[in-house]
Amino acid sequence: MRPSRLLLFAALGLAACGGGDSSSSSKIEQTTTAASASGCTPARANVHPNGGFTRPKAKLDAKKTYRLVFQTNCGAFTVTLNQRLAPNTTASLVSLARRGFFTDTFFHRIVPGFVIQGGDPTGRGTGGPGYKTVDRPPKNAAYTHGVVAMAKQASEPPGTSGSQFFVVTAPDAGLPAEYAIVGKVTDGVDVVDRIGKLGDPNTEQPTETVVISRVRVQAS
Repeated sequence: MRPSRLLLFAALGLAACGGGDSSSSSKIEQTTTAASASGCTPARANVHPNGGFTRPKAKLDAKKTYRLVFQTNCGAFTVTLNQRLAPNTTASLVSLARRGFFTDTFFHRIVPGFVIQGGDPTGRGTGGPGYKTVDRPPKNAAYTHGVVAMAKQASEPPGTSGSQFFVVTAPDAGLPAEYAIVGKVTDGVDVVDRIGKLGDPNTEQPTETVVISRVRVQAS
């Protein structure tokens, strides 16, 4: 990975989980108006109020495996959560998904050959649920293809998380062990890779709107 990519990611962290306009509900001027060669269906990106959620008190059942199924206009992909690596953050993600936090949000940052990032209700890289969790990643944490981890502010301790997550589309993103690892894509990795091509490498902005219509929780 080029050093500039790492610096860009660190810069992202400065705005990843901070404040924002809690009264915002206007529509972003980013719309796909016709079916594209990517196979994604037309979608409109909306922004939602920032914060307003409380941290869940309940832990996940340690005997169960939890999965998050992301439904998007570009297809579906499944993330199998890793409670061992991030017990606090995975419990938070399951709680947020069950409460519909991610519904009608979109991937606001797409860097081809690096990561796709979503989970911000404002769509501006500044939003979050209104609370933070911490799960410090191991020193040997590897951010490889399909790994799902959490964005954070550069000034925050390693493993600090809000709601913004990223999925690695590079063979190895080469990131330091700063970001809580919450799981890995175990189904639909082709969808993730397809989404990963829909970004401008210079601006890191999406070239097509990719909306998360729903995140379902599976437990077994």
